[in-house]
Amino acid sequence: MPKGPQGLVAGMERHQVAVYVGALAVGAAVGRAAPTAGGGLEHAVTPVLGALLYVTFLQVPAAELLRSVRAGRFLAATLVVNFAVVPLVVAAMFAFLPDDRAIRLGVLLVLLTPCVDYVIVFSGLAGGSSRRLLAATPLLLVAQMVLLPGFLWLFMGAGLAGVVEAGPFVEAFAVLIAGPLALAWLTQAWAARRRAVRKAADVVGMTAVPLMAATLLTVVASQVPGLGGSLADVARLVPFYVLFLVVMAFAGLVVVRLFRLDVPAGRAIVFTGATRNSLVVLPLALALPDSLAAAALVVVTQTLVEVVGMVVYVRAVPRLLPAR
Repeated sequence: MPKGPQGLVAGMERHQVAVYVGALAVGAAVGRAAPTAGGGLEHAVTPVLGALLYVTFLQVPAAELLRSVRAGRFLAATLVVNFAVVPLVVAAMFAFLPDDRAIRLGVLLVLLTPCVDYVIVFSGLAGGSSRRLLAATPLLLVAQMVLLPGFLWLFMGAGLAGVVEAGPFVEAFAVLIAGPLALAWLTQAWAARRRAVRKAADVVGMTAVPLMAATLLTVVASQVPGLGGSLADVARLVPFYVLFLVVMAFAGLVVVRLFRLDVPAGRAIVFTGATRNSLVVLPLALALPDSLAAAALVVVTQTLVEVVGMVVYVRAVPRLLPAR
């Protein structure tokens, strides 16, 4: 790759937080300036997100999945913080949410699913073990998709089954998770035999930050035009999302102490407990019936709050878990 593009990518990697915040700002501006483009941009969300997840999975060697299963304490802490602690925190908040089915469903979709993409970036910026998070990514993805229907039933009751169809959820899982993961592992197997493919895979791996920025820009630009009359209701969720970030910082610390993890692993656990899978569940929210359309806006709002919150986390988590 020429020095120019390499330098540009390196610069973006050094200033990832600024790049992501800028992408959100540009996306909001585009959404407001060209609201009629929102429909077309919605169709672009899935391919851009699929490309991002492919690049993310490409950095997770298949062998690492086996090693992650053997990393008992870290993996157990990851599962406990995301699928035991987080649901308890959400349950405590749930009764205070606006009494609107679409809004509540959107909150559940986004808060009950752990992040698998930019959590690795932000954790690394704070000195967390990005390698261990990368290795745990496939298991986190499978676990959340298996457990999410049960969580939704527990919180919203069996009546939800008559509103939410399983088809779009299965399709999103196949297109956004199973497909990119299988393609990434096939690429790894091919790269092990062909030097040219290995070099190409290395170049593709450098596009993670630009793809993340493109995904954030596309998501926000496609959803801002739809805020309209729902803006007031959605804005009421901002304090809940902020509170979630605050509570999970300290809840994560409790899990770290419980499993007696080292500092890099502990910081990674705090980040995985706090960051949510808004980009992956957005297509699920977009697949909901029109009566629940506000759920997508709820998911996007969480993204906006979380990216700003991650800027704070990058500085705060090393103080909460200082190097020994």
